[in-house]
This record gives sequence, structure tokens and C-alpha cells, in this order.
Amino acid sequence: MEKLKLILKPPALKKGATIGVIAPASPLAQPEYLERGLEFWRSRGYRVRTGRHISKAAGYLAGNDADRLADLHWMFRDPEIGAIICLRGGYGSLRLLTGLDYDLVLSHPKILLGYSDITALHLAFNKIAGLVTFHGPMIYPELGGPVPDPYTEKALFRTLATTAPLGTIPPAPELPAPVSIIPGQAEGTVTGGNLSLVTATLGTTFEIDTRGRILFLEEIDEAPYRLDRMLTQLQLAGKLEEAAGIVFGYCTRCDDKRRGLTALEVITARLKPLGRPCFYGLPAGHVKPQATLPLGIRARLDATACTLTYLEAATAPI
Repeated sequence: MEKLKLILKPPALKKGATIGVIAPASPLAQPEYLERGLEFWRSRGYRVRTGRHISKAAGYLAGNDADRLADLHWMFRDPEIGAIICLRGGYGSLRLLTGLDYDLVLSHPKILLGYSDITALHLAFNKIAGLVTFHGPMIYPELGGPVPDPYTEKALFRTLATTAPLGTIPPAPELPAPVSIIPGQAEGTVTGGNLSLVTATLGTTFEIDTRGRILFLEEIDEAPYRLDRMLTQLQLAGKLEEAAGIVFGYCTRCDDKRRGLTALEVITARLKPLGRPCFYGLPAGHVKPQATLPLGIRARLDATACTLTYLEAATAPI
């Protein structure tokens, strides 16, 4: 049974709120995405504000750690900011975890939206502050793309703006059908994100806690043997056996065509012996269309029907 802990839900997104955009990971090479992403929010009735250092670049980082932390703290501190949206993933969020002001987050809970490298922030905020965060689209490439995807947009606002239980994540017809790996049902708090970042927390203060939880994973551009290695590492650390159930989004561009190996084959081989309810193909991760998944609240996993159903609201009344 999952151990209950204090859950801190951010206020729901209200129409006309100010959206803060920050770059906690890598810089943006295509400035047109930022311009279109800001217009995405403005055209839907929201105000926008960007981090003071959002245009900086230091190699593969969007400025130095101090500047990226300053923007993140500023957005949590500013009472006008209703939600914080990440510019993009890449790399760099993991470097910020020891410098985060968790007391500030506890006193000013807000929506934090992003995925990929932003998984590091999700895991830290979930574990240290108990804050519910959101695995979903960013300015690059989704919200600042030439034509935002309708499913992605509908799922985003449905998740961030409602204070009712979210229910079942709708299927995305444009994506391949999900595959049941181990049939069965399980309930628990949803945790996880990008497989590489989840694995990177092992042995640290921010190590993912999967006990009695629904573990969500996704990945991009990793060869099958690397997926095997990371899943094996999670298994050796006891994280897979401790989970109540496991759900994979999509592993994009992770097949090895030279050897005829697919990501799904590797995942099935590693997870099937565990006996935990598990399916592959939740519409989340590095895919289009993309669902927005709250992390830190309870859900029911039905690995027979290949569904994930949230049992409570992800946000608090305004």
C-alpha cells in the first residue's frame, strides 16, 4: 500500500492569468518558436511574461545555473504569475535541484508544465515539496509550432483549468494503438517522466520513490540496448518491483533497424517477468499529439484496457 503524504495542489489556471515562460534547461536555437509560443497564449486570452534570462545561452545550457534558478524563483515569487511553462527540454534541469528554494514553492504553489529534461524538476518538486506538477507540452516544439495540435491543446486546458477529477486520458487516434504488456489493474499516485532523467536521480536525495505508485516512463533517441540498461538499473534499485503498475508513453526513434530490435520488444522483455500491470502507448512523451499528465495525484491503471484514469483533480479551486 502506498504511504500517504501531504499533497500540494496549485491553483487552477484561470482565464486571463499571466503565464510565465522560463528556460531551466537548454537554449532555443529557433527564436520563432518563442514568438509563436507567446502568441499561442495571448491569442487565447492570457498575458505572458518571460524570464529575464530566457534568451541567454552557455553552450548546451540556457545561461548559467544561477540565472536559470533566478528566473524559476522569480516566477514562483511573483503573485501575478498563474502558471510556469518551460521553454524546452534538452539538458540542465538536474543541475538546479540542490539550489531550489523549496520553502518558496511551498508558500507559493503554482502550475509547472514541461517534460523531457524537466522531469528532474517534477521529481524534486513532487518529492521534496509534495507539489503536483504537469508533464506536458512546452513552447518548443508543441505550443510554438506552426500549427498547434488540437488534441494537445484541448488536453492541456482540460487538465490545467478544471478542479474536477480528470477521469480517463482520451486516446489519440493519430498514434499507434496501445499494447498491453501485463494485463491487470492497479491504483496509486502517478510519478515518473523521461526514463533517462528518472534513472539519473538514483543514489541522490531526489531519487524517485515508486513504492505503491503508478510509474510512468517515456524516452526519445535512445537505442534499445540503452533502454535495456536503464530499465535494468531501475530494476536493480528495486524501483520496478516496488511500483503498483507501470505505464509507458512512447519511445520515439528508439528502434534499432539494423538489428531488427524495437523499443517495445525490449520493454516487454524487461517488464513482463515482473508481473506488474503494464501497458505501452499512453499518448504522452515526445509525441504529437500529446496528453498533459498530472504527476503527484492518484490514478487507476487498467493495463488490460490500456487506460489511465485520474481519480482526483490536479488543481485546487482559485
